[in-house]
Amino acid sequence: MIKQEYSSLLIRILSILSPLSILILWEVMARIHIIDTRLLSSPSLILHAFIPLLLSGELLYNTAVSVQRVIWGFLAGSAPGIVLGIGMGLSPLIRSAFEPMIAATYPIPKLALMPLILLVFGLGETSKIFTIAIGVFYLVVINTMAGVLSIDKIYLDVAQNFGANRKNFYLTVALPGALPMIFAGLKLGMGMALILIVAAELSAAKAGVGWMIWRAYDMFAIEQMFIALITLSLLGYVFSLLLDMLENWVLPWKKQV
Repeated sequence: MIKQEYSSLLIRILSILSPLSILILWEVMARIHIIDTRLLSSPSLILHAFIPLLLSGELLYNTAVSVQRVIWGFLAGSAPGIVLGIGMGLSPLIRSAFEPMIAATYPIPKLALMPLILLVFGLGETSKIFTIAIGVFYLVVINTMAGVLSIDKIYLDVAQNFGANRKNFYLTVALPGALPMIFAGLKLGMGMALILIVAAELSAAKAGVGWMIWRAYDMFAIEQMFIALITLSLLGYVFSLLLDMLENWVLPWKKQV
C-alpha cells in the first residue's frame, strides 16, 4: 500500500516537473541567445504578453467562442458516428453499404474540403461546425464499428435466444460492449476537433483561438501566437480530463493504468 502511494506521488511529481523543466530550459536558452527570441520568444516574454490579453478579456472571449464551436462540432460528429458505427457493427448489410464509402473518403484531408464546405454552408458558423463535425465523425464511426465487431459472439447469441429486438441489441448488447472503443474514438475525435478549429477559423472568422493564431501570424506577434497555441493545448488537456471522468463514470469497472 505504501509502495503504491509512493509510486503515485512520484508519477504526479514527474508530471509537474516534466513541463517545468522544458520551460526552464527554453528560458535559459533564450537568455543566453541560443535561440532567437524574435522567432521562438521565451516563457517570460509570453507571460508578459499574456497578462494584458487576460485582463482585457480578449483571450477569454476568443477561447469561449472556440470552445462553443468545438463542442457543437464534436456533438454533431460523434452522435451520428456512434449510431452508424453500431449499425455497421451489427448489420453486414449496413456495413457493406457504408464501409466502402467511409474507407474511400476518410483519407481525404479535411482541410482540402474547406472550399467545398464554404460553398455549401457559407462563411457563417455552420461551415466551421461542419468542418469539425466531419473530422470527428470518421474517427468515432470507425472505432464504434470496431468495438461492436470485437464483442464476443456468445453475447449476441444469448440476446437473440432471449428474443431481443433491434432496440435491445443496440442498447443492452452493442452499446455497452463497444463503449471502451467508443470512448477511444471520442478522445481521438476531440483531438481532431481542436486541430480543425484552427483551420475552420482561418476563413472569415472574427473571433476564436484559431483566429488569434492567424492574426498573430499576420502581425508577426509571436508572443500572442504562442499564447493561443498554449490555450489550445490547455483546452485539449481539459477536454481529455472531462472525457476521462465521463469514461470512469460510465465504465467504473475499467482499470486505469
